[in-house]
Amino acid sequence: MSRPARPSARRRLIPSARLLPIALPLITFLLIAWQVAVRGPLARADERVSGAVVDPDRVSGLLADLGNVAVAVPVLAVVLLLAARQARRARRDRWWLPPVAAAALMAAVPAVIVPLKTLIARPGPPVMGHETGFFPSGHTATAVIAYGAAALLLWPLSRTPFVRRAVVALCLLLNLAVAYGLIRHGYHWPLDVLGSWCLGVPALGALGLLLGRGDRLTH
Repeated sequence: MSRPARPSARRRLIPSARLLPIALPLITFLLIAWQVAVRGPLARADERVSGAVVDPDRVSGLLADLGNVAVAVPVLAVVLLLAARQARRARRDRWWLPPVAAAALMAAVPAVIVPLKTLIARPGPPVMGHETGFFPSGHTATAVIAYGAAALLLWPLSRTPFVRRAVVALCLLLNLAVAYGLIRHGYHWPLDVLGSWCLGVPALGALGLLLGRGDRLTH
């Protein structure tokens, strides 16, 4: 009687490999948040870097505005409607799942970011006066989730590899533009932006895994 074949080592590693892009950014966020909270060496170096690169101008201000709720959320809303319409026309099972999941993730951003801002209470760069609550960056988190979720929803609607690459490239470009604008204009310290990336990337990874199971999509 033959023995049942054992799953290969590669297959056993697949779940762990999928969790790494979620776990590593969260661990990095905890490290950054600790350094910011105690104003450790990493936070002091961050402040020195910011002082060397800040130069407020109109262009950086406009780029930072791409992370405003009034800009990023309407972009996602349009993509949500488009994705829902196309999925319903194609009569896909649970056609409503991707847009609803993306909208829920976007709605969760302030529920996560605002308490963290209050808890850590990091002062802003000099040009922002004496206010606190700058870590993590809300503009960055909004941009990451809005444009990232939009890219995930547009991915299965893109019929060619070129269009898919263009969608991903545009998402990355918009987020880099927001980061540059926030740091260059002095709205945020660099670690404020990096901290939000560390929260946004695993959130998008989880959304991608959900959509991959729920609608047979790849993330």
